[in-house]
Amino acid sequence: MEDKKTIGFIGGKFLPFHLGHVYAIIAASNYVDKLYVVLSSSKNRDKEICERDNIKYIPAEVRLSWIGENLNNLDNIEIIHIEDDQWDENYDWEAGANMIKAAIKKPIDYVFSSEHAYDKHFAKYYPDSKHIVIDDKRNTVTISATEMRKNIYDNWEKLPNCVKSYFTKKVVIIGTESCGKSTLTKKLAKFYNTSYAHEVGRDYCEKYSNQLTREMFDLIALEHFMLQKKKAEQSNKILFVDSEAVITQYYLDMYFDGEKSQLVEEIIKLQDYDLAIFLEPDIKWVDDGLRFAGEENARTKNNEKLKQMFQGRNIPFISVNGNYTDRFLKSKQLIDQLFENKK
Repeated sequence: MEDKKTIGFIGGKFLPFHLGHVYAIIAASNYVDKLYVVLSSSKNRDKEICERDNIKYIPAEVRLSWIGENLNNLDNIEIIHIEDDQWDENYDWEAGANMIKAAIKKPIDYVFSSEHAYDKHFAKYYPDSKHIVIDDKRNTVTISATEMRKNIYDNWEKLPNCVKSYFTKKVVIIGTESCGKSTLTKKLAKFYNTSYAHEVGRDYCEKYSNQLTREMFDLIALEHFMLQKKKAEQSNKILFVDSEAVITQYYLDMYFDGEKSQLVEEIIKLQDYDLAIFLEPDIKWVDDGLRFAGEENARTKNNEKLKQMFQGRNIPFISVNGNYTDRFLKSKQLIDQLFENKK
């Protein structure tokens, strides 16, 4: 006769998912043949919690993707999503237990948590299950989800890598040609010890000696958007981005006399930056063989046109001018403000 396989579950909101959760899940999985990780979510409740603790809302599907990526090669673990609309202070334990039992559909031998305070609830609603408390003192990973929400950036190393990119601040440097975007982007990335996404459009200009086709602008916008996604996963709390899709649309208009790409417009809608720094063209124009609008009148005209393109899309930006020292220091001040009261 085949031995009965032991079943257990561990649940939570995972708001956000952190290394303390990872440890508890791994420890629980060592007790049983099959462990169910149960994400309990409520859009209203979870939004309220995130707003209260000053972090952006984390949808359930995002949390599920984090858990899935982190646990993807642990064979005895299965992830379950339970939707409810209950707050902690009036949580209906009986209803919650019934939902979890219905989802697992097997006798539950063990229930796992990190709180002895749950002993009486589990004893009442899971009478045939043994409650095992894992690391209730938080000695292994010294953080709780509540503390993590309140101090995300001070506890950065306690987030799994798959979670960090969601909270990475994105700062885009924008402006017309020869205003120092690439130089400032690189310097800021070095100073903040992090990654940056370079200007993909320049790659195309160099490769094709400025002889670009209409279709290339769609590719530029797509490649640059995907590059930002990739670089965010490699960043240290902040990612710097050299140019973005509005600038791609701006250059398409310049190259092809008023042409506009609907695909680029869709990418513009998907963009999400914590800060946009607009560099004014008040430094010396440099002829690098690819630029073509160095006259003062042209620079002024193009600068105003680009600003209007951003304003027409409700993309807020902060103008920065002055010499290279001024630009760096002003930008640093703006960036540091992003982390004030959001540690």
